[in-house]
Amino acid sequence: MTTQLIISVSEWDTRVALVEEGRLAEFYLQRHREQDPSGNIYKGRVAKVLPGMASAFIELGLERPGYLYVEEVAEPWEDFYDLWLKTDTGAEGSQPRRQPATPIEDLLHEGQEILVQVYRPPLGNKGSRLTTYLSLAGHYLVFLPTASRVGVSRRIVDEGERARLKTLLEDLKPEEGGLIARTAGFGAPPEKLAQERDFLVSRWRQIQRKKEAAPAPVLLYQEPEVVRRVLRDLFTQEVDRVVVDDAATYEQILQYLQSWGPLRKFQVELYSGPEPIFSHFGLEPDWQKLLAPRVWLKSGGYLLIEGTEALTAIDVNTGRFVGRRDLEETILKTNLEAAREVARQLRLRNIGGLIVIDFIDQEEAGNRDLVYQTLLEALKPDRAKTTVLPISPLGLVEMTRQRLRDSLAQLVTEPCTCCLGRGSVLTPLTLAHDLLRQLTSEAREFPGSRLRVKAHPEVLGLVRQEGEEFFTRLAQEHQVEIHLTDQPHMPRDFFEITREMG
Repeated sequence: MTTQLIISVSEWDTRVALVEEGRLAEFYLQRHREQDPSGNIYKGRVAKVLPGMASAFIELGLERPGYLYVEEVAEPWEDFYDLWLKTDTGAEGSQPRRQPATPIEDLLHEGQEILVQVYRPPLGNKGSRLTTYLSLAGHYLVFLPTASRVGVSRRIVDEGERARLKTLLEDLKPEEGGLIARTAGFGAPPEKLAQERDFLVSRWRQIQRKKEAAPAPVLLYQEPEVVRRVLRDLFTQEVDRVVVDDAATYEQILQYLQSWGPLRKFQVELYSGPEPIFSHFGLEPDWQKLLAPRVWLKSGGYLLIEGTEALTAIDVNTGRFVGRRDLEETILKTNLEAAREVARQLRLRNIGGLIVIDFIDQEEAGNRDLVYQTLLEALKPDRAKTTVLPISPLGLVEMTRQRLRDSLAQLVTEPCTCCLGRGSVLTPLTLAHDLLRQLTSEAREFPGSRLRVKAHPEVLGLVRQEGEEFFTRLAQEHQVEIHLTDQPHMPRDFFEITREMG
């Protein structure tokens, strides 16, 4: 599978596209004036403890305090680490979370200084979500200052390589702290792993020294900017090349990759073509298509993706696809294609949290299982941790996907000023009738007045049609004059009534 990283750098933002087999698989956007605190380590101060919510607010020096749940407060639970490493089900670069047994008010108190790391950025009006299970990620390894064991990424499935890496990590593990081999560590020589271990341990010691010297709240460690972060996390053996359109960034990438191997620099290209790099590769985002609720499948079926505050619902439909032989075959083909496209859309839109997929009902249990296995297989390239339940008797798949950052929709959209995020608006006829009712109220309360109405032409057109006899009656009963003025630039669901006494 051909995989490329296409990087576009401008004065106001940096965009990164991960392209797999010619198709956009992941999209990253970092605006230079907006800072994502994910991965940052802070010396914070406990602002408030909430026993009823089993959490605490931590002042970080940011716009809003972060919040820390009790299960994210590290304690020396060595038996728990042993259990986690035996099952090795943790997401790459993550640490286990203990089941809360101690009330949070017994662990934290207001004014207490505490070392925390952001593992989920602010979402909407919520502050950053925090943990005290700290981790420092490199390209090959993750260093865990609060652990004392070793582990291997769950995405490395080769048993021989897993055994090799575990043996190496046992030898390389520092006296204090643990190590996890990342996916990029597959096949990495011992000297490369040792070099990165020393670098990460040295960085941790710098953090500790800064912690002792600086008063809370203070930033102790900041994650690299988006290009270096994406290279660190995505530039594995599967990536064939990196193409960037900025000379300064190109030099930075070459310098950053020097420690990874002498041939890596030949996989990096500086683009200098006449047209924008994203246009050249056919990647210039059409936001209307990229975020559209309806996603068409090649067969003629489609997905309908609708997000709510609680979950994301994905509905699978046959659409224009009518099949060739029988209904069950048509449904199976649509569901299989939909399963692969759902996995792609989750990565591309970075949809996290609870997700419910409504596949088309299938009579045969074997076909349902085939769709489920296809979905699991399609989710394997996803770096975000997913948990997927089998298809229910109602044809539903319930799953969760780890929130790594804001979704694409949260990043580039805002609620519509007309519908306020509802996704629908009142019909012009409904608005016209509401306006007529309001005029009735005004006429009764202020008889003998002159009422001037400004509204959208589409609404006033219906007001004129519906209210011809109505205006005559108001003039006779309440001696009012009504003047209508079209305002094409006024929102359709807004009108203005002013009064002048006769």
